Amino acid sequence: MYKKDFPYFSNSNSVYLDNGATTQKPQAVIGATVDYYSKYCSNTHRSSFGDANKSTTEFENTREVLRRFINANKKEEIIFTKGVTESINFIASSFARRFKTIIISSLEHHANIVPWHMQNRTLGNGLEVVNCNENLDFDFTHFEELLKSNPNSFVSIAHVTNAFGKVHDIKRIISLAHSYNCPILIDGAQSLSSFKIDVQELDCDFFAISGHKTFGPTGVGAIYIKEKFHDLVEPYQTGGAVINIVDLEKGSTFLPSPYKFEAGTQNIAGVIAFSKALEYVENIGYETIQKRKKELLEYLDSELRKLPDIIFYNDLKDCSGTRSFNFKGIMHDDISILLDKLKVAVRVGHHCAQPIMKKLGVKGTIRVSLAFYNDFEDIDKLMVALKKALSMLKD
Repeated sequence: MYKKDFPYFSNSNSVYLDNGATTQKPQAVIGATVDYYSKYCSNTHRSSFGDANKSTTEFENTREVLRRFINANKKEEIIFTKGVTESINFIASSFARRFKTIIISSLEHHANIVPWHMQNRTLGNGLEVVNCNENLDFDFTHFEELLKSNPNSFVSIAHVTNAFGKVHDIKRIISLAHSYNCPILIDGAQSLSSFKIDVQELDCDFFAISGHKTFGPTGVGAIYIKEKFHDLVEPYQTGGAVINIVDLEKGSTFLPSPYKFEAGTQNIAGVIAFSKALEYVENIGYETIQKRKKELLEYLDSELRKLPDIIFYNDLKDCSGTRSFNFKGIMHDDISILLDKLKVAVRVGHHCAQPIMKKLGVKGTIRVSLAFYNDFEDIDKLMVALKKALSMLKD
């Protein structure tokens, strides 16, 4: 029903089930990218001729669209980045490094682990990790124990985990963190495509956003920074566009947020096109998206359970659009190779989440991640391919 809006599906005969890695782009996003490069390609916030003014206007329009989309209080709270990875690295190096302790969850993406290792933090040495139970649920009792032992720390947690699609109760997590005077960053890479985010209602301090996982271009993202932290966060990079005055004798002074955090020429086309992705999501509606993904996930789960020797690592409770599994005695890599030959695209491996894979005693899993444009026929084709692969590997 929705595939007609996405050129990829007219040009590929693959069954695309790797939406956790990146989502496909609607024609409106592709069209906005082409329009910028072919009709008014100019730099922003610099020159004052007509096309440059249009570029700046369209670029800043996306900031306003995104502000409304997540209900930020001011557009100055929206800073454009390359994506969630850069957003987390930015806050890690420019703000959170001053904290004695960082608290993360057990299911984090490497993008929310490695930046802390780069600060020479390891488990019990400036880094604490919240436990999860056998269903991969966030352990709130352990979290509060860590907060009591480490008040005034910095907390960084994924809203939806990429490897298993687990949805954390971030509103409760944020409230608990604040009760122990801990600022908190939410990794929203996997959530903005599926859930309405209201940063004021959540009361989060930082919220990292991915464009390409929300039907927008690659190389584009943002970080929401609550206004009260603007003077405490240092510029991540410096150079053109961030300065107020540069004096060789007196040094440099910076512009206010957001500009002091956006050094150099941005991905202008990508930022402009991202607004079209957000508008597309608004037109579809989160209620429709969630209903569709729930129906698809339940059907996928029911069909997978018919296969012999399948191993799941969590149930569907608090799970969004992703099923991660293995088959007893079969390497997930072998499954992937055969599925690719059969024109079915899924992801296999550790999904940039090696610590939780180690805890589960596996090297990786097969991950099917759905979007609202998928349909039941996609799942049926996956099942045919899986059954064929299993029969070949068991012979």
